[in-house]
Amino acid sequence: MTTSPTTQIRDGAPGRLGDPARSLATDPRVDPRVVAALAPFGAAEPASPPPVGPSSSRAELLEFAEGMESGTEAMFDALMTGLPEVEGVETETLTITATAGHTIELYVTRPVGVSHLLPCVFHLHGGGMVIASAANSAHDRWRRELAATGLVVVGVEFRNGAGRLGPHPFPAGLDDCADGLRWVASRTAELGISHIVVAGESGGANLALALTIRAKREGFLAEISGVHAQCPHIHGKWGEDSPALPSLVENDGYFMNRAALAALAEVYDPGFANADDATCWPARATAEDLADLPPHVISVNELDPLRDEGIAYHRALLAAGVQSRAWLNLGLCHTGETLFRATMPDVYAATIASISRFAHLLR
Repeated sequence: MTTSPTTQIRDGAPGRLGDPARSLATDPRVDPRVVAALAPFGAAEPASPPPVGPSSSRAELLEFAEGMESGTEAMFDALMTGLPEVEGVETETLTITATAGHTIELYVTRPVGVSHLLPCVFHLHGGGMVIASAANSAHDRWRRELAATGLVVVGVEFRNGAGRLGPHPFPAGLDDCADGLRWVASRTAELGISHIVVAGESGGANLALALTIRAKREGFLAEISGVHAQCPHIHGKWGEDSPALPSLVENDGYFMNRAALAALAEVYDPGFANADDATCWPARATAEDLADLPPHVISVNELDPLRDEGIAYHRALLAAGVQSRAWLNLGLCHTGETLFRATMPDVYAATIASISRFAHLLR
């Protein structure tokens, strides 16, 4: 890792910029409930460096990603265990045919007994575009809680860069998201939908932002009324220091580390062949890419290595004349507002309410 003036260790600086030994468990900024939630998994201590890197063989990288998927989804299951059922919603699974001929599952969750049109949140799950599934317990819970606020929520089982559906690097997952969006948009009356907000967290936020840029390029931007991106995972160059992104060093190892991110980026975009394509890495979006996009909300977390890339994207949207609202969740690690339903119900509920309010305000 290179060192720049921005990332040199200095007394009094936050996080690991001030003390390289600092962790979530010892950082004075952390909400103690984050530590309580992660401690049973050993995840409040510094994340260990991965056994692979961008120069590892493809087979080694895919094996690493598969292990990460298994461990992550087991943690999700544990975090969701014992929660009360979400009442008043129902889910159906729809299977559509993609442009390329394979099938894509859409999980459609809605309030029971509502006959009038509702806003739709088209949800793209996190996992660095490489791991996890829309069907897992955390993402299913998230859609149900959103739907209970008066929304139709559509989750997309897109192809990841690795994991149970097989290795499908960029642009496979984005292709599936585009096909799913266009299918839903063509059937709004049938599905009881008034308009569509594209939303996601982490890698899902990457896909939400990338899908919107792609929609502009390909002429279907009118199908997206707004975009809600949480903890966007959009930089790609996590193996390098950036003076403009001090959070990469400040919060490295807090629940996630840059070395693992760099390895997963190689799985998603082998050889970084699409390094300058904003639909792969939205941090590379130009003013022309962003101009005339619909309203955005960008949410970032204080103790997330990815915090500053989300802030930078928000500022780029504003500079391009796009309506964008952003906020910083103090004391939270990466995607903490979506994971800790049991230990931080107020934070979880506030995030659900914010997304719902944004969707209901748009037309």
